[in-house]
Amino acid sequence: MPDTMQLDKRQRAMLAEMGVRVWTPIEPVEPLRAPANVSEKAPEANSVVRSKIQNTNTPTTSAYQAAIEATGAIADKPKAFEVNTQAANNLDWPSLREAVTNCQACGLCTSRRNTVFGTGSHVPASLTNTEIQAVDWLIVGEAPGENEDAEGEPFVGQAGQLLDNMLRAMQLSRSGELSNATKPAQSIFITNVLKCRPPGNRNPAPEEVAQCMPYLERQIALLQPKIILAMGRFAAQALLRNSIEKVETIPLGKLRGQVHRLGTTPVVVTYHPAYVLRNLPEKAKLWADACLAMATLNQG
Repeated sequence: MPDTMQLDKRQRAMLAEMGVRVWTPIEPVEPLRAPANVSEKAPEANSVVRSKIQNTNTPTTSAYQAAIEATGAIADKPKAFEVNTQAANNLDWPSLREAVTNCQACGLCTSRRNTVFGTGSHVPASLTNTEIQAVDWLIVGEAPGENEDAEGEPFVGQAGQLLDNMLRAMQLSRSGELSNATKPAQSIFITNVLKCRPPGNRNPAPEEVAQCMPYLERQIALLQPKIILAMGRFAAQALLRNSIEKVETIPLGKLRGQVHRLGTTPVVVTYHPAYVLRNLPEKAKLWADACLAMATLNQG
């Protein structure tokens, strides 16, 4: 192929039509020439010279990366930031909700439609930090699914229907209203560990859980629940990671059926409603765990 430094306009046009990109230095460079003592009989020496000539047109990896970063060519991905736990601890309820809504701490912000802060029977968005009242129940799931992502509410769709049916049997309601209640319903708040849906409903990644935990911890601190019902393996692991050594290695079946503690707050672990819908025989265990939680709360 002719030397690209010596191509005329017609030759360059022909290469362009063929889709061949011709590189031209900004400043003329004196081509390297083989020393006079290098001949056809010295292939190894010629190879070294050719290598040096080729390398003059190839930027080093570090220089290339520096150029990419300087031009912002990789800025299509939102710049991540860590959720500051100390800062989150100073948020009142409306500010906490706003922080979740605007969060870009991990890559889930690029695929979500809505954040899912949570819903409860007596915790409207207008309440301030000093007006927050302690709730009786805090139900924590794992992560929003497709329906939750679309509606911005936790536990909707078939899993939500199963949860609502169970709550009615427990004389509870996410709205706080019961048609056949013989006494005022206990207060409740429902949320997830993750506030954004993982694409394809995949399992939460450890770094995603780590970024969202300050939000959940602040919700718990403000709501001061009397009991927590952890639904699903990832909810149990997130809430009990500081209470049980190597909790991530313990099957969910071995965590349920007993009362754990998050500080002084009792925690009961159970299966996620979505899992129960795929494994209907486990429905009895879900109800047994709910009964354990009710008995624990009543004893307190």
